[in-house]
Amino acid sequence: MHVHSLNSGMCTLPVLRRLCRESYSDPHQLFESLRRRGMDLITFTDHDSIDGAEAFRSRRDFFLSEEVTCRAPSGTEVHIGVYDMEERHHAELQRRRNDLPRLAAYLGEQRLFATVNHPFSALTGRRCAEDFEMFELFRGCEVLNAHLSWTHNGRAEEFAGRNFQIGVGGSDAHTLESAGSAWTEVPGARTREEFLAGLKRGRARAAGYPGTYLKLTADVIRISLAMMNESRWTYMLAPLLAAVPLATLGNFLVERSFARKWGRRVLEERAPRFAPGAAESQESVA
Repeated sequence: MHVHSLNSGMCTLPVLRRLCRESYSDPHQLFESLRRRGMDLITFTDHDSIDGAEAFRSRRDFFLSEEVTCRAPSGTEVHIGVYDMEERHHAELQRRRNDLPRLAAYLGEQRLFATVNHPFSALTGRRCAEDFEMFELFRGCEVLNAHLSWTHNGRAEEFAGRNFQIGVGGSDAHTLESAGSAWTEVPGARTREEFLAGLKRGRARAAGYPGTYLKLTADVIRISLAMMNESRWTYMLAPLLAAVPLATLGNFLVERSFARKWGRRVLEERAPRFAPGAAESQESVA
């Protein structure tokens, strides 16, 4: 439910945006890797692109998706996964991506299932308290991201549960080696239609493994080597690979601190939207 190919564009980091891609995974190799690792259904969630899906549209074990880079009213950046869409939806999503409430309204009108991805991560930059109110507009929430630690994923799962959102899991893989390390299951589903229907009814469950420092470091090195293989002149940057373990350690610590900070502010300091037992009372009335 969350995987990238070379169609995800260039890296968003200021220094690397002209040098390095987000991912160097060829879509065909990525598809075959996921099949070998036991995925019954496959989708790609490239950043603001559906180009990598072209060769797989007619397959029964594939559905079209993308990860939309959005702007919240606070000015912060948010990643929204949109699933089982049609090509006509892509242009409309891109038109609305700088207006998060408008995007959410469009998704509701079109009955498209969407998730807030890595809500407690610093990956997309700064966060504001009102952003989490915007996150509640979406039916789903990524509760298991295979590149983030248990600290982040635990906070995301608690947030989704508190807001009655459907939790999903995904590898957020930018390399072939990481693809399929987390996934989403719908027990009893035998076809694509049954899977998607069960997903929208809230019968999904996230499975797989969280991120670790070593996994992140290995993937950054793989992406760096792929960059050098594509643009040979970047081999002059090879000595900088020695600094990757230190850089990823810093990133891992920042991510953990960020998740704890916003988890405390959003989940511990804010009162629950419903008193204990309110959900059961609503259900019995319905």
